[in-house]
Amino acid sequence: MRAKNSATPSTTIAVAIPGGTGAGTAGRAGTGTAAGTALACLGVVAFSLTFPATAWGLEGFGPWSFVALRSVLAALLAGVFLLAGRVPLPARGHRAGLAVVVGGVVVGFPLLTTLALTTSTTSHAAVVVGLPPLTTAALSALRTGVRPSRRFWAAAVAGASVVLGFTLAESGGSLSAGDGYLFGALLACAAGYTEGARLARAMPGWQVIGWALVLALPLTLAGSVLGLAYEPVRLTAHGLAGLAWAAAGSTFLGLYVWYRGMAEIGAPRASQLQLAQPLLTLVWSVALLGERLSPAAPAAACGVLVCIALTQRA
Repeated sequence: MRAKNSATPSTTIAVAIPGGTGAGTAGRAGTGTAAGTALACLGVVAFSLTFPATAWGLEGFGPWSFVALRSVLAALLAGVFLLAGRVPLPARGHRAGLAVVVGGVVVGFPLLTTLALTTSTTSHAAVVVGLPPLTTAALSALRTGVRPSRRFWAAAVAGASVVLGFTLAESGGSLSAGDGYLFGALLACAAGYTEGARLARAMPGWQVIGWALVLALPLTLAGSVLGLAYEPVRLTAHGLAGLAWAAAGSTFLGLYVWYRGMAEIGAPRASQLQLAQPLLTLVWSVALLGERLSPAAPAAACGVLVCIALTQRA
């Protein structure tokens, strides 16, 4: 994706990139917006499977081993694509941003949510994926100077409130011991998404996450060795399937399409599509983990979809 193809219409709430280009016709921008929305939605679907896949993975691996191994496998996959495409090393000016992506979405978010899932159910942990739209939009505004409209913020707050209220109701209204991990993961995720979206307007999204994974490889390799040495391993079908999806689906493919989608339509607007992720995660939790879904789920889903529609028109 080239910079000139990432332009959006003037009515879109997008992330302004200093020195970026606004070239492109209205028709191209409209097409790009539709494609960007579709890519961001695909990323949300991939992410919605992350918690169930992690729960499966923890059946066979310890939390530290699982997180390190998923990143190592994803880095190897990314390295193959980078080598096959003969992609040059990232510019020096992009390396600080890539370090933020590493800390946020390669290490921070996976590690903190995996630790949380050792004490919380996937339905309770879904609270963390209901709140990044707000924090991502806030950090994006601080990072770029863009100020979304009051209507945008009102719809975003309403959508996050629906998701948070639904998730708290599902957990009986109490906070689990893993909530500290979840809220830490929330901040790490927002920082990684915001910086990744900025970089994805200067290079293809798959290269953003690809280089972040490769740069983190020395750390994740060391983590894999230590984790496997100190944590028990049970090679089960669920454990291996969860590890495979977390590495290839969530960490590489999901982030690739997500960053590319955000580059097309802007981080604040793309992040609001993620409001649907907790509901999707709950569906997968029922189908794959056998968890029970309360009758309140359809009402919450409708409320979230209304909020998403409002943010898309703000």
